[in-house]
Amino acid sequence: MKIRVAINGYGTIGKRVADAVTLQNDMVVSGVVKTRPTIEAKFAIANNYPLYVTDESKIPAFETVGIQIKGTLTDLLKDSDIVVDCSPGKFGETNKSIYAKHGIKAIFQGGEKEEVAEMSFNAQTNFRNCIGKTYVRVVSCNTTALCRSLGEIERKYQIKKARVVLIRRGPDPGNSKKGPVNAIVPNPATVPSHHGPDVNSIFPNLKIVTSAVIVPTTLMHMHSVMVELQNEAATNDVKKLFEKAPRIIIVKAKEGIESTAEIMEYARDSGRKRSDLNEIAIWDESINVLGNELFYMQAVHQESDVIPENIDAIRAMTGIC
Repeated sequence: MKIRVAINGYGTIGKRVADAVTLQNDMVVSGVVKTRPTIEAKFAIANNYPLYVTDESKIPAFETVGIQIKGTLTDLLKDSDIVVDCSPGKFGETNKSIYAKHGIKAIFQGGEKEEVAEMSFNAQTNFRNCIGKTYVRVVSCNTTALCRSLGEIERKYQIKKARVVLIRRGPDPGNSKKGPVNAIVPNPATVPSHHGPDVNSIFPNLKIVTSAVIVPTTLMHMHSVMVELQNEAATNDVKKLFEKAPRIIIVKAKEGIESTAEIMEYARDSGRKRSDLNEIAIWDESINVLGNELFYMQAVHQESDVIPENIDAIRAMTGIC
């Protein structure tokens, strides 16, 4: 019996989760939910995903443009085993009451507050602790990336403290309504930023301080990471650690991958759908140990690095692990 996965929200994350679920042999997309009859709604139907709306008041807008609706969110939840909430940030708490009413397990995304779920989730760190949970939050793209690389370091060398500067993209590539266009924006202007506490939702004892700026690019985020280690490490050993780590790849400037643009080209040339890069890309040349301090730079494809985490969260919560 395949796990029936409902996806509430079919945008940047939702459509990718749907495609990822379809690739699994023990899961099936029971339906996806849209609020407006956009082109993504038409793509959902083209991909044979049953299309639902949040409530009956939304149906006429879809029928007017000839889009066939299967039913409402309530109907979908009745025919599903778990729901992945991919609605815009801050809607998760409201949706949670709907999920609770139907007694269905739910996965929330990193845009929601930590308190929305029983646990925050990172596959390489706390998969086992999330087995059988009812509500889980997959942490944000940036937090996922930091937990992957810092988690490897913590388990091997133990971290005394970490300092991270996040250079964040502006909007996603498909978003024309946000900036900045010609500015570098502290986001937030206060230090530390919220990213460190979010990492602490996975690693509660890690001493980490983060700051962040937004720059005029849409492709990827980048992190400049500085770590003070408890135990002795060598540069080549850290490189080998990252090379063996799941969901991390090493890229090399000397091979022509000198920027996030080349990383996206790498994803395209690799035949990745939508040019997605689920892995975190760490520049080989940036990895350096000086005394007890480790430095490295990593790039984060904000549209796709959390997708395998959502699949793993489904497995943990439903017990098909």
